[in-house]
Amino acid sequence: MTADKAIKLCDCNRTMALDGKALASALKLDAPITIHTELCRREIGAFHEALQSGECLGACTQEAPLFAELAEKAGAKHELKFVNIRETGGWSKESRQATPKIAALLALADLPEPEPVASTGYRSDGQLLIAGPAEVALQWAERLKDQLEVSVLVSNGSGAEGSGAELPAVRSYPVWSGKLESVSGYLGAFEVAWEQANAIDLEVCTRCNACIRACPERAIDFGYQIDMAKCKSHRACVKACGDIGAIDFERVARARSERFDLVLDLGAEPSIKLKQPPQGYLAPGRDPLAQALAAGQLAQLVGEFEKPKFFAYNARICAHSRSAKAGCNNCIDTCSTGAISADGDGVKVEPHLCMGCGGCATVCPSGAMTHVYPRVSDLGRQLKTLLGSYRSAGGNDACILFHNEGASRDLMAKLGRRARPGTSGGLPARVIPLEVHSVAALGMDTLLGALAYGASQIVLLASAQEADEYGPAVERQMRHAQTIVSALGYAGTHLKLLATEDVAVLEREVWALAPARTVADPASFNLSADKRGTLEFAVEHLAKFAPAPQEEIALEQGAPWGRIKVNRGTCTLCMACVGACPASALVDGREQPMLKFIERNCVQCGLCVSTCPEKAVTLAPRLLLSPRSKAEQVLHQAVPFNCVRCGQPFGNKQLIDNMMGKLGTHSMFSGGGLKRLQMCADCRVIDMMENKDEQDIFGIRS
Repeated sequence: MTADKAIKLCDCNRTMALDGKALASALKLDAPITIHTELCRREIGAFHEALQSGECLGACTQEAPLFAELAEKAGAKHELKFVNIRETGGWSKESRQATPKIAALLALADLPEPEPVASTGYRSDGQLLIAGPAEVALQWAERLKDQLEVSVLVSNGSGAEGSGAELPAVRSYPVWSGKLESVSGYLGAFEVAWEQANAIDLEVCTRCNACIRACPERAIDFGYQIDMAKCKSHRACVKACGDIGAIDFERVARARSERFDLVLDLGAEPSIKLKQPPQGYLAPGRDPLAQALAAGQLAQLVGEFEKPKFFAYNARICAHSRSAKAGCNNCIDTCSTGAISADGDGVKVEPHLCMGCGGCATVCPSGAMTHVYPRVSDLGRQLKTLLGSYRSAGGNDACILFHNEGASRDLMAKLGRRARPGTSGGLPARVIPLEVHSVAALGMDTLLGALAYGASQIVLLASAQEADEYGPAVERQMRHAQTIVSALGYAGTHLKLLATEDVAVLEREVWALAPARTVADPASFNLSADKRGTLEFAVEHLAKFAPAPQEEIALEQGAPWGRIKVNRGTCTLCMACVGACPASALVDGREQPMLKFIERNCVQCGLCVSTCPEKAVTLAPRLLLSPRSKAEQVLHQAVPFNCVRCGQPFGNKQLIDNMMGKLGTHSMFSGGGLKRLQMCADCRVIDMMENKDEQDIFGIRS
């Protein structure tokens, strides 16, 4: 904590037990921190004085707007920050033991803001497509036409589009009819495709009503579409339409597509069936209230917008594919927005669709996909600061409670407000909240890194929707990490995913947590964007101080560590697996027919398995903690095969024998051709030139 920063603490009308002297000592300040009682009311003058001294840190988020307004009016030139210590620490059953946690939160708030990340831009001019049943779509079009550039696609079902609704008397916006086929894209760039199946083309129709008057079955209403269930094929309407030519019963169903900025889908089922549809696409269904709320959002989606580019991708180490052979699909399978798709041997991410959940980075075994909001290095610095300050202030058994910046933050505030300080409720003194953009972005590198820094436990607080989208993927990563720490003798439950939006459930769960064993000496290394490197540092540190040291830890399928097994009886040392390995875990013997393996590099992507033509390779997940993991291990080697002509080695005996067995009876290799399989490349050419009876292109008759 810098000396020129003013810290303003208030016990909120004496409802918190704050120790200014102990906090100053924990933060290494020269003088005790003054504890105010009514800083936002009677003692507001003390805040004005603090503004003149330099940067100011206010431990109150409830009145942050008031303090910010006062600072602006006072012309304060220094930075003003706020941190919540009331609901997160001061209001709790263990409020008198919360000094270490409050010190940690104050130290965290003092950290400089991380550098901004790159952004992704959107532009929306308000071109809106409303798609759905005519009676509903046209009503919303009339309400929104003065605010947005509206178009309507009416789709009441095959053969009866427009039934039950009249088109407007004034043609103030385009109206099409047909079956909605697909919607793709994002805010400002939606591609909508539909199929016009009805005989009347609403774009051509002049709404003269001649067809309505002429139809003997009354199969046409003022929606100007034909109900084919009533139509008896008299075709009087075609004659009445005349040269206008809007009615054509012979028309083959016509595919149409247009581009829009916004889409309001009023169908019973959404056209985009993603857990997180793209921004600008609203599908409220048939509920009138939901439709009204969606319509209210549309006017706010006009203009130019920016959001962070949440990810970084390194194609060089991606294990998705090699030579059209499938490898790792974890990021594609996990993404709930459809932002990630295959792109040759790698993947591509559409930044406009990415919502920043970070699940792709969590499940990526190689670290090719990383989450940058926040960056892993920034998050690591926050963890080191929190845990270091907590420990320096005398705290033990710290539990880091990660939560998102939306619903989960409000949930914890509710928990704090219902607490009775010193009596019941609130967060336990050892549970330290840390806000992130998305808890799904917290992979094993962060989790094991936090444990290496001295955390006793890590809890990820997710909403029900987040748990449904990413819960299985996150829990799988947590199981891998828990397996490792448990095998090393760190007793207790260290990792927990808590999915709830109920304050009573949150209170019950956090107080039921029993402290787990922590590492004896906290680590000093920094977390970095190099996922494999961070994992290696964290695991090695935990293993170094392990209560029960291990050389090998068995892991379940899908873990990002392990070895490969090679069937030496079928492996021909063709080295296809070496060429496919994206992590350089498999290497050849250079001048010798030999297959080697470096276990620390293996990410268990399975590319070697899918590439091997002999099906000789299998995966065996485990974590090897001995120096052998970094050394080259010989998986298979063969006797060199020497050229039968010059005697130089050019392959291995097993491979040549395999070829001889498969090709020996082939007519193409009759005569001297079979022997050439046993020659090196140079000798084959020489032998062909020396053989006068060799068939050549000039000897081929037409």
